[in-house]
Amino acid sequence: MVINVYERYYKADAVFSDVPRNGALVMLISDSEDGFITYKAAATFFPHRDEEDYAVSYDAYFEKELYSGKGRRSGKREAIYIDELQETIDLIAKEQNASVLWDEPLREERRG
Repeated sequence: MVINVYERYYKADAVFSDVPRNGALVMLISDSEDGFITYKAAATFFPHRDEEDYAVSYDAYFEKELYSGKGRRSGKREAIYIDELQETIDLIAKEQNASVLWDEPLREERRG
């Protein structure tokens, strides 16, 4: 079962496929199946042309696997990954010449 443990929309600064991306959806994703668990940090950059535009495009989606192994969801592990999420996403974004504007959230965070 795939769950977004954490997600939040932020303003962003990026260009992909010649399209300015002014928004980013940042996520911590948990995928558990048959006694195995995987955690990934992910970000997708989208145009966000106006205050109503939250149409996420997946041509600018990037992720990093944080953990994969036997087990199940762990609140303790998830808290650590959430605490480190900004740093992890910054590394992912930097590789793509993009940035998430952490001081400019577009919506409240959601936790699953």
